[in-house]
Amino acid sequence: MSWRATVLTLFPEMFPGPLGGSLAGRGLERGLWSLEARNIRDAATDRHRTVDDTPFGGGAGMVMRPDVVDAAVAAAMPEGDTRPLVFLTPRGTPLRQSLVRDLVAGPGVVLLCGRYEGVDQRVVEARGMIEVSVGDYVLSGGELAAMVLLDSCVRLIPGVMGASESAEEESFSDGLLEYPHYTRPADWRGLRVPEVLLSGHHGQVAAWRRAQAEAVTRARRPDLLSPQLHGAAQPA
Repeated sequence: MSWRATVLTLFPEMFPGPLGGSLAGRGLERGLWSLEARNIRDAATDRHRTVDDTPFGGGAGMVMRPDVVDAAVAAAMPEGDTRPLVFLTPRGTPLRQSLVRDLVAGPGVVLLCGRYEGVDQRVVEARGMIEVSVGDYVLSGGELAAMVLLDSCVRLIPGVMGASESAEEESFSDGLLEYPHYTRPADWRGLRVPEVLLSGHHGQVAAWRRAQAEAVTRARRPDLLSPQLHGAAQPA
């Protein structure tokens, strides 16, 4: 059975969007994964298909109702559906490659895209949702965040990417940012490719790449470094 993704959204027409192109789109066409976008409004019970209401305690904006969201989740996840339920929200824990790998290892994922000021916290807790953020910024809704999460997952599904070792060596695969890349010509505008990469010595190349990955991570994302790397010598 292919990896299944279900998106709960007020704008199902936004999907597959960019996910319909490139590697993800080809994987979708080949049946390596499936995508269903469901309209949360279909779970509303009044004639206006209302999904939101004013927040208790006052304040600007509207909040998505727990009863409507819960009904939408129930319709998307019948009894026995073991896929994790992820709520895309700026309040969530940061999306990490480790979570992506965990999600890909399972049968799929159900994603809830919030709108307005957010979703009533009671349904988030009652449904045991995993709250995830794709960055320290605010979007108009969770749809773009859902696409980011899905793209990060789909590319790791066996058969989607051409070379499995490419995924193993890229940024965050081992807790570090990726080393820099070079290709032909070896001399471009007077800038030479590092000699070690032209040496043909695989051990030296691997050591250089590791040192470069540690150096760029230390400079740009020191929060990713393990304690032992914090104390390691600066790579040349």
